[in-house]
Amino acid sequence: MKKVLKITGIVSGIIIGILVVLILLINYFFFSMHQLPDGDFLTDERSPSGDYTVKAYVSRSGATVADAVRGEVVYHKKKDKTKNIYWEYRESEAVIQWLDEHTVSINGVKLDVRKDIYDFRKDKK
Repeated sequence: MKKVLKITGIVSGIIIGILVVLILLINYFFFSMHQLPDGDFLTDERSPSGDYTVKAYVSRSGATVADAVRGEVVYHKKKDKTKNIYWEYRESEAVIQWLDEHTVSINGVKLDVRKDIYDFRKDKK
């Protein structure tokens, strides 16, 4: 009896482990901001303090899919590390405006470049 329970526990653990790995892989490749297309450069704006630069790119996917705008922030004090902070579908232009040292507006979406991310796929409009 103990042997059957042990085998059942091991098999259950393996199945749960495989499911967790699959969910993480699907999230990374289909819903993560890390896998966005590079796109064509549109514009950039440097922060008032010069610590950050926000760059905008347009992804033109062809006749069957609408354009999308990707915004990334460059952290100059962290060896120019970049991070995607903005992803909007059905956009082909970007208006970037700094509101203060850490807050930027991209096409009307206010973001704190230290922590905020806007992804239209997760927007609950």
